[in-house]
Amino acid sequence: MSSNHRASRTKLTAVLGLTCAAALTLSACSSTESASTESAPATAVDGPITIVASTNVWGSVAEAVAGDLATVTSIISDPSADPHSYEASPADAAAVAEASLVVYNGGGYDEFIEDILASEGQNVPSVDAFTLLDDSHDHSSDEPTSEAAAEPASEDGHSHGEVNEHVWYNAEVAAHTAEEIAEKLGQLDPDNAAQYTANAETFHEQVHAITDVTAQIAADFPNAPVAQTEPIAHYLIEESDLDDRTPEDFKDSIEEGNDPSPASIAATRDLFTSNSVRALIYNIQTEDAVTQDIRSTSEAAGIPIVEVTETLPAGMTYLEWQTKAATDLQAALTTAS
Repeated sequence: MSSNHRASRTKLTAVLGLTCAAALTLSACSSTESASTESAPATAVDGPITIVASTNVWGSVAEAVAGDLATVTSIISDPSADPHSYEASPADAAAVAEASLVVYNGGGYDEFIEDILASEGQNVPSVDAFTLLDDSHDHSSDEPTSEAAAEPASEDGHSHGEVNEHVWYNAEVAAHTAEEIAEKLGQLDPDNAAQYTANAETFHEQVHAITDVTAQIAADFPNAPVAQTEPIAHYLIEESDLDDRTPEDFKDSIEEGNDPSPASIAATRDLFTSNSVRALIYNIQTEDAVTQDIRSTSEAAGIPIVEVTETLPAGMTYLEWQTKAATDLQAALTTAS
């Protein structure tokens, strides 16, 4: 995502572009003040099952569960589109309102979906991945990263266990999302409920290809220092038991589309010039002059770069994409050893 697409990443309400008298009859458009994240009940439907996902990340998870028994459409697949500030079109609103099931990230990341669900989509069953974050932490309570996840902020201001909306970088959240999708699809299509459940179980097993790598990173490089240009890979870092040394002001400013303070830029550059970190996790979809300078500084210091993105690269599934992110991180830390 270029800097032009990042001019404003402040929270925006999705503009539906429809009036209350429009064909979609958005009856709540004048009275709804806030979006509801509570799903409508799912009941058996006649005809084809259609799933609408906010991004192709969750579209890929839905496809893994639905197989050829449903049609999955992702509203955002363009790497230049920013879900934080995406403005839904009338066609998007119609797709959500007419869907059998909606799958979205939640946590304020893709708020345009929540806005539609709170208006015309009040009767549409949905799966909110962000609400499953606690389930993923409970599931991993016996894993090596659990102690780190519970730690308070350290003396230098860095902390583990922070709440972050980019939950697709937590593979267990994706697995729980798949299970929730299977449950909803089983209610919508009872005849194929067993198949949906089996597909979700297979997906969960395949997620271990990701968590096995992060567990190995945690074992081989406990609390190794790293930096990132913005906090989208927060859970990859957390599950790998690494120490993110990036100044909070720098990360937050980049994510919000603002210029970091000169002090935070200097502090971030110093992480590389002083060889204080072992890898830079770099979001290639949000490049601007500041982040490109940080990358150049890292490269000049011989510190490996791990490229990450917010949407699926073309031709990759969620599992392939996240496995690559974990193995790339592992390789970078090994190179820096």
